[in-house]
Amino acid sequence: QLYVAESGGGLVQAGGSLRLTCSASGRTFASYAMAWFRQAPGKEREFIAGMPWSGSRTGSKIYYGESVKGRFTMSRDDAKNTVYLQMNNLKPEDTAIYYCASEMYGLGEGDTAYDYWGQGTQVTVSS
Repeated sequence: QLYVAESGGGLVQAGGSLRLTCSASGRTFASYAMAWFRQAPGKEREFIAGMPWSGSRTGSKIYYGESVKGRFTMSRDDAKNTVYLQMNNLKPEDTAIYYCASEMYGLGEGDTAYDYWGQGTQVTVSS
């Protein structure tokens, strides 16, 4: 199992930046694809970004949702069992609860059934 926990959410003005952190427990973190999703009130869960497990043939290819391309950047640090989501030029429509998810030996794509999820961290962007 891989337990994940998000942090770094908060209140920010439109145009500002935040960096979310997902910390994972487990000795096999590098074997997991990691992804970020978000869910706003009354809306369906949305894929934000994902990257494959570290031994994947796709290398370090990162997938992004259309609504965040060019503004959000995902990265991982296997030595720290951590993934990050750098969010720049935030907009009020980015307001949501952001979740980290993992899938063993996955590719990090948006339509994958992820195995483990965190509790989420709230991001609120004021106009």
